Amino acid sequence: MEKQLEKLLQCIELEEKEQISRYALDQQQSLKNLKTDGLAIHPIRVTRKAFGYADYPEISFRIPFPIESRNFRDGSAIECFCQGETPIKGILLQMDGKQGDFRLFAPDFPDWIEDDQMGIKLAPDSRTTEQMKKAISAIEKDKRLFDLFEQIHSKNKTSAQRVPTVDSLNYTNESLNQSQQVAVRGMLSDAPLMIIHGPPGTGKTTTLIEGIQQLVKQGKRVLVSAPGNAAVDHLAMGLIQKGVSILRIGNTAKVKDEILSYTPEGKLKGSNEEKTIKKLRIRAEELRKMALQYKRNFGRDEREQRNLLMKEVKQIRHEIREFQQFHEEQLYDKAAVILGTPIALTDSRIKTETFHTVIIDEAGQCLEPLAWCI
Repeated sequence: MEKQLEKLLQCIELEEKEQISRYALDQQQSLKNLKTDGLAIHPIRVTRKAFGYADYPEISFRIPFPIESRNFRDGSAIECFCQGETPIKGILLQMDGKQGDFRLFAPDFPDWIEDDQMGIKLAPDSRTTEQMKKAISAIEKDKRLFDLFEQIHSKNKTSAQRVPTVDSLNYTNESLNQSQQVAVRGMLSDAPLMIIHGPPGTGKTTTLIEGIQQLVKQGKRVLVSAPGNAAVDHLAMGLIQKGVSILRIGNTAKVKDEILSYTPEGKLKGSNEEKTIKKLRIRAEELRKMALQYKRNFGRDEREQRNLLMKEVKQIRHEIREFQQFHEEQLYDKAAVILGTPIALTDSRIKTETFHTVIIDEAGQCLEPLAWCI
């Protein structure tokens, strides 16, 4: 099993090296080549700047020319660049035709963000690969995880083992057929691993929703994930319709409007915390603008004044993050079911939470190292 874990780590590293080579902007690969291959968009025009929910800089942009942008998918890792400047890593929040939004992993907007030669290009998804490597490396140190990994990868399986099920159950959905009922009872059993398999249209989602409802009725907490946001939202909508208390974690730009009020951001709207955060953000923006006034006249006194102003801006942003963290922790405590993609859940603060059951929908489409991140 140790060799199998090593192979997974090697595969992640190979993929990482391939991405670095493919997306590099250097002497071997020019900007023209990246644009021709659909891996860079240059130039772009900034239409809006704001600080997002996690207080990262967010930029709305438009593209002033026709472009083939199919490689730029929502959630893609990107780099914002300008000739002669150090590029800044970020994430593409969404793109629709010639318009889009991205978030920078930086404390502030770079001075050159509205330069005529500013652009974005695809970049290696180092955040995801690091999370996957960390998750795979942790398996060997956790006996329960290692036993589960061994069960999945063992070559000594003689036949599929039948999952023990509970004896009887009062179903909330009376239209379930016999195989669906058996699957639900299996979800409530003490089996460490269970696979619900079936062709499209056989009611797998319906079965999962019933099983989650039954687990919640028993006072159990459930963590639900899927490799894509569409599958997560589909399950979330089904649970909302059944009146289950859920919390949808993830980038709100990729969450359906009907589910927005079930996200931490949506639940913040109209609250006293939101009003406090709004006031803090306004104050931080005022101080930031004052600091930027010292760009043209930049002597020693001006530099000190600017540093003092930016220090106060950072302090306010730290206070905003504390407000948000406290708010989210309260939501985690109250939610019976928390849903999100593997990376969204990993990036959240649920690591200290305890769940009775973890469900991965469309698991066959999920990279194994990504599944272990949950």
